[in-house]
Amino acid sequence: MSAVTTSKKTPSQDLRQVDPNRRALSVRNVIATLVGGYLPLVLTVLVVFLPLLWMMMGSLKQPNEITTLTPQLLPKEPSLDNYAYVLDRVPLLLLFRNSLIVTVVGSSIKVVLALLSAYALVFIRFPFKDLIFVIILVALMVPPQVSMLPNYLTISELGGRNTLWGIILPGLGTAFGTFLLRQHFKTLPMSILEAAEMDGAGHWRRLWRIVLPISAPTVATVALVTIVTEWNDYLWPLVITDRPETMTLPVGLSLLQTLESNSGSYGYLMAGAVMVILPVLIVFAALQRHIVAGLTQGSVTG
Repeated sequence: MSAVTTSKKTPSQDLRQVDPNRRALSVRNVIATLVGGYLPLVLTVLVVFLPLLWMMMGSLKQPNEITTLTPQLLPKEPSLDNYAYVLDRVPLLLLFRNSLIVTVVGSSIKVVLALLSAYALVFIRFPFKDLIFVIILVALMVPPQVSMLPNYLTISELGGRNTLWGIILPGLGTAFGTFLLRQHFKTLPMSILEAAEMDGAGHWRRLWRIVLPISAPTVATVALVTIVTEWNDYLWPLVITDRPETMTLPVGLSLLQTLESNSGSYGYLMAGAVMVILPVLIVFAALQRHIVAGLTQGSVTG
C-alpha cells in the first residue's frame, strides 16, 4: 500500500498564493464602499454640523472676531456677553414660555388626533374610508401657505389675534402623523386585536392597551416631527401676532434682528439662535433612538 503524503500550507503561504485578481477585486470593493457609502455620509454630516458649530462658536466671540478677514473657528477669549445682551434686550423668558405652551399643547393634541384617526382608518369599518385617506394624502401635498389667508380671516373673526390659542388652533390637523401611523398600523398582526376583541375589549381599550405600546417607536417619531415643527414655526405666529406678550421664540429672534441691524450684532443673533435651537436638540437627543425604527416600520405595506 502506498502512503499518500499531504503537505500542509502555512497561512503565510496561503496569503502569497491568493489570486491577484481576487485581491484587486477586494481592494476595489473596499474603495467602492468607502466612496459610495461613507464619503456621502461624512459630507452630509459636515454640511449639517459645521454651520451649527460655527454658530455656537460665534455666539461666544467678540464682534471684532466675527467680522474679520481672517476668520477662526474657536474664539480667542470665550465670553457669555452675547447671551447676557440678548436676555437684556429681548423678553426671552416670556417668549420661551409662549413657545413652550404652543409646542406642548399643539403637539400633544396633534399626536392624539393622528393616533385616533389612524386607528379608525385601519381598524374601524365605515363608508368612504379609502376616500378619506385619499383626502388626507391630498392635504399632505398642499403647502400650508395656501391656507394662510383663510385661517387668518377665520381666527380674526373668532377673536384669536394676539392669543396663544389663535396660534395653536389652525395647525391641529396633522396629515403626516395620520399617514405614518396608518401605514404602521396596517403591519400589526390582526390576530392580537381579534383575540382582545373576543375577550371583550372595546376599541378604546385595544388602542391604549395593545396598539399604542407596540407602536411606541412610530408614535415617538410623529411626536418628534410635530414638536420640531411647532417649535420652529415662524410664518403663522408672525402673521397672527404683533405683540411681544404673545410672540414665540422664532418671531422674537426676528425682533432682535430688527433691533440690531448693524454688522456688529452677529454675535447677538447667533446667541439668540442657539437659545432657540437648544431645546429642540435636547428633545432630539432624547428621542433619536426611536426615529429610524419609527420611520422604517410600515414602509412596505401600502
